[in-house]
Amino acid sequence: MVKKEMIAMLLAGGQGSRLGILTSKVAKPAVAFGGKYRIIDFPLSNCINSGVDTVGVLTQYQPLRLNTHIGIGIPWDLDRNIGGVTVLPPYEKIKSTEWYTGTANAIFQNIDYMDSYNPEYVLILSGDHIYKMDYEVMLDFHKKNNSDVTIAVMPVPWEEASRFGIMITDETNKITDFEEKPANPRSNLASMGIYIFSWKVLKEALLANASQPNLDFGKHVIPYCKEQGSSLYAYEFNGYWKDVGTLNSYWEANMELIDVVPEFNLYEEYWKIYTKSDVLPPQYFASTSEVEKSIIGEGTEIYGKVYNSVIGCGVTIGEGTVVRDSIIMNGTCLGKDGEFNKVIIAESVEIGDNVRMGIGEEVANETDPHIYSHGICAVGEKSIIPSGVTVGKNTCIGGITTQEDYPDNILPSGKTLIKAGE
Repeated sequence: MVKKEMIAMLLAGGQGSRLGILTSKVAKPAVAFGGKYRIIDFPLSNCINSGVDTVGVLTQYQPLRLNTHIGIGIPWDLDRNIGGVTVLPPYEKIKSTEWYTGTANAIFQNIDYMDSYNPEYVLILSGDHIYKMDYEVMLDFHKKNNSDVTIAVMPVPWEEASRFGIMITDETNKITDFEEKPANPRSNLASMGIYIFSWKVLKEALLANASQPNLDFGKHVIPYCKEQGSSLYAYEFNGYWKDVGTLNSYWEANMELIDVVPEFNLYEEYWKIYTKSDVLPPQYFASTSEVEKSIIGEGTEIYGKVYNSVIGCGVTIGEGTVVRDSIIMNGTCLGKDGEFNKVIIAESVEIGDNVRMGIGEEVANETDPHIYSHGICAVGEKSIIPSGVTVGKNTCIGGITTQEDYPDNILPSGKTLIKAGE
């Protein structure tokens, strides 16, 4: 029987509804990031850089692009005869067939997969965070403390602590108590949703709680382990970590990559981020182009001006067009003489000439003010925007739009325009 010391289970089934139109056709972990990556590349690269060579990726929502991207794991050196990467969608069983209903339910439904490796330890990860972390150091901490469950935590500002699951620890980092989103937090150590379990303890907890609806780690599994007398420790992480769950945090994380001294550095030799790359020609900058403080993906042709932006692969930016503080994803084409301020444009979008976006005053979005905010203008993938239109801030556009959709050639700030088929 194969035996692995530690295997990783990567939860990548989430829809990511707070990313709005960006995840209408693709799972959050498959959303493009940083010009050439997808969000899931970060935890996958962390695994291989940490020596974890067996990873189960649990998918559910819109998994096609994610599955195609991961393939058999070649870019991450995870195409192994024993171990490697395995995509684990929900599947039909003889008795009951169900979708993954909670984070721990998804893990429970794959007990047989984990058992097949007879691991000592199981590492649970989320597929939608941007960070670099050596899981081997966390495992050493887990072993040193004879811990049953180790939870990665990071200090957050006290005023934000009530948004997180908070761990209360003693001077040895042992967890004495925890609170989910407490009104009056007693600690500022927030759970990062990264856990190492000793396999026996995890298996027993999953089987004991299997009938819980929406079985969840924070609500059910970890409280159960504590009740049973398991030893729980908090592993404090002080590096860069970003949950890119909202449009604004996604925009911020991309912008932080192009800071003069980036807080999160993609260029470190010793901790590479791996991804599936298409074979593309080099970037092309025409004599009319101007680029400052930006990331430009391979195969992109720039005839206009780009400032402080993250541009994906295979993008075309027409002559006379000015792009500022924006994220333009792979395969998108911007026409001539346009102006784009703080826009997030998804993949394979066609935008005509003389289009101005992110113009005017900020007004709360009419349909989803909690999603489309901070002055961002978001465009869903494969959308078409005709020439000559002006689009305001806190707006959202999806689908194939025509001149008739823009009275007086304007989509005012705060409006949502989603055509059928989206």
